[in-house]
Amino acid sequence: MKIRKNKLGNKNVIGAQITRIRKTKGLKQKEFISFLQVEGLDINPTSVSKLEGQTRQVTDKEIIVIAKVLGVLPAELFLQE
Repeated sequence: MKIRKNKLGNKNVIGAQITRIRKTKGLKQKEFISFLQVEGLDINPTSVSKLEGQTRQVTDKEIIVIAKVLGVLPAELFLQE
């Protein structure tokens, strides 16, 4: 497992929560990306890494698909821990 080299950015507020939920569910990033693509979200590993690192903005469509893949409500992605 790679350790994040840089601090989290400020381009979105859900990246860290996505990472936490994904890891809790035992999903590797590659598996997560595959599930997103199956759901019709054309996203690459760099984009997901930037999204999770909060250095990339996230669209409403991405939030909906990510929540579906993670099995949570979209609102749960905005909870701060």
